[in-house]
Amino acid sequence: MTSHVINYTRPVSRWQPDARERLERAALELFAEQGFAATTVPEITARAGLTTRTFFRHFADKREVLFSGEEEVPGLVTQMMADAPAALDPVTLIVEGLKTIAETRFEGRREELREKRQIVRTDESLRERNLRKLAALRDAIHTGFVARGVAPLPATLLAEISVTLLNVSLNEWLDQTADRPLFDIVLDTLESLQTTVADFPARHA
Repeated sequence: MTSHVINYTRPVSRWQPDARERLERAALELFAEQGFAATTVPEITARAGLTTRTFFRHFADKREVLFSGEEEVPGLVTQMMADAPAALDPVTLIVEGLKTIAETRFEGRREELREKRQIVRTDESLRERNLRKLAALRDAIHTGFVARGVAPLPATLLAEISVTLLNVSLNEWLDQTADRPLFDIVLDTLESLQTTVADFPARHA
């Protein structure tokens, strides 16, 4: 029997434990340098020193570099609302839910989130994707409240308030230079909302 030796002319692709982080960093650099629309997946993988096949193991497309993981939030919210005690009032449920989201999904990522927000703001398709993300969260909260026995109209208002509180607080947190926890800003925003609502009848009497 004749044995054959196979000589590889290129390096054998190996699993890279930091591949996702390298791809994300390369993508964010290129998006900032030349714009989201002008950046291609091959350019991202070339800068990261990886293959396009590796990219698509981690991301469905280049938009997912900016939004990956966020599609899990509506499901997380649905589960939290289903697991919450039946006697818990809606406002407490909103506050506790926002506390969990703030601490588990956002804290420790402020610089990264600032960078991603800036890129999203420069591209219309990304802005639309961000709006769809917020709409999915709003729908999940609405469905959760209805499942808890809240009538559809109050459930809609509660869902709108929840998403507005999170979105306004998140942007305020990203804009600030002080190293304050996101949830502290959520509480400040809620207090401001409550004060505005309380003052509204007197100002328009």
